[in-house]
Amino acid sequence: MKPMNKALYTSLATAALMLTSCESMNMTPLSQGNSESWYSTEVELEMAVNEFYILGYWNQPLEGSEQWTDNFTYRQQNRNPGSNGTVLDGTMNGQQYEVYRLWEQDYKLIARANTLLANYHKAAGNVNPDKLNRYAGEAFFCRACKYAELICYYGDVPYMDGTETIEEACEKGRRNKDEIKALVYEDFDKAIEYLPVDYGTAAMHATQGAALAMKARFALYLGDFDLAAKAAKDCMDLGVYSLEPDFAKIFLQDTGVNPEKIFYIPRSLENNVVLDQWFVNNGLPRNAGGYGSDNPSWDLFASFLCTDGLPIDESELFDPRNPFANRDPRCSKTIVEFGTEHCGFEYNPRPDVKEVMNFTTGKMQSNADNRAVNQYASYNGLLWKKGIDISWTQNGKKVARDYLMMRYADVLLMYAEAKIELNELDKSVTDAINSVRARAYGVNLTDTGLYPAVPLGTQEEMRKAVRIERRMELANEGLRYMDLIRWKLAAKALNGYNYINLPPTELLNNIVKKDLWFWGMTPQIDEDGLADFSALYNAGLVSLGAKRVFPDRQYLWPIPTRDMILCPNLKNNPGY
Repeated sequence: MKPMNKALYTSLATAALMLTSCESMNMTPLSQGNSESWYSTEVELEMAVNEFYILGYWNQPLEGSEQWTDNFTYRQQNRNPGSNGTVLDGTMNGQQYEVYRLWEQDYKLIARANTLLANYHKAAGNVNPDKLNRYAGEAFFCRACKYAELICYYGDVPYMDGTETIEEACEKGRRNKDEIKALVYEDFDKAIEYLPVDYGTAAMHATQGAALAMKARFALYLGDFDLAAKAAKDCMDLGVYSLEPDFAKIFLQDTGVNPEKIFYIPRSLENNVVLDQWFVNNGLPRNAGGYGSDNPSWDLFASFLCTDGLPIDESELFDPRNPFANRDPRCSKTIVEFGTEHCGFEYNPRPDVKEVMNFTTGKMQSNADNRAVNQYASYNGLLWKKGIDISWTQNGKKVARDYLMMRYADVLLMYAEAKIELNELDKSVTDAINSVRARAYGVNLTDTGLYPAVPLGTQEEMRKAVRIERRMELANEGLRYMDLIRWKLAAKALNGYNYINLPPTELLNNIVKKDLWFWGMTPQIDEDGLADFSALYNAGLVSLGAKRVFPDRQYLWPIPTRDMILCPNLKNNPGY
């Protein structure tokens, strides 16, 4: 076998090598079996499927993609305008980390799933048939999720469903995404048939509910609304999931098992499986020893409705100088409210608040989250609160928050959206949306006098309602990017600027002394729920941060360059 340039070994090559090897070479570590002798006992199958849940196979799009949206801004972007990273600089190419990393990890998991499916029959005489089916179901689930993800991001992609050589994989080139989509749905259906509803006290693996929910998600992404509605409804009808009464609790690291969580990978302090320290420090406020540099955008902040159910530019309840007042409760549970305790300190970025309370010591101290005191404090005055609490400052800043990929609120909103797109408008649609909204207000669905329930309206009215609800409910959960892509709103929402506060001296002179803190006037909200800050900028009340650029070609990502070199039959997407 002719050796190849090591630099060319990337995702497809890795996938193929995981599936087959030269007969004369034995490169399997002594601690593992190989495909010739493995997969013949329950222990071996259990070990194989456990490998499906390596975090790196699942966290590529969700854990980083919020920063590719209008929900997010990062301090470094605003210090160096034009440094959004290539996803929002309009310069995506096949050598970009995000592009090849997602491709690589998806194909690696597909390879693992294919290997198990090609070999699990060896244990037929040694393993209970129901358990054998379960292992196959997990492989079908993983393969379905990863191929669905690939076609959502890249369009047509190479398809492998068995053990193949590198040469065979290269010869195939890219397969039409519609053909792959049909195969994805077949895999999801097999997973739904084979997987259990739950595992009792066993470790969290894919379940029937996870397969139904993920099928609904990708069917929605791919415009198959009838399939999405049915899969979501079937998941709801399982009767094993429910909304956690406390919205904020879902995301905290000490929550653990919860009836709202459908598919997640647990992290563990005991096993040192924790959030990356860079992620933790970027999320923590500077007063608490963090960087405070990952921030909710003003665009997101402006999108939360007022308690009368109206957007901020239509509600008489909204005061731009007190922007958290009279807002949907999820606003202050997602973004840290000014003047409240967060991670042991009062959080107040107002430029004339030079000292804040340290609730741990009970004493006032210098306010490091104020740009008049610390130039690197949040540039737009906002910090994420969702899932972040004082426990992030403990245990050496080791955080074991579960990696949550699917929860019941998303299923309810997916069901509602699919029914709306089918123009099948009925009480089940409003009940799905209003169940999520009522939970945010801490009341029952039927208590319509205690929260702004969404009434049944036209298809366009309902479409707008569910999209706004998704943004308020699912902010910073890694879903906004694909929402914008599938709604064909990315080019509109992602071409513009991150808006930030002015430098400290100008803030004091132009905003604080003129009683114009936080916003000097109310931003306008357009028909798609997107905020317009141009009037504030023209009045000298805010300044521009990094410019976002999203060309139409980026609705599909480029094919990784190294794989096109390795596999000449792979052709790139248009515009790259």
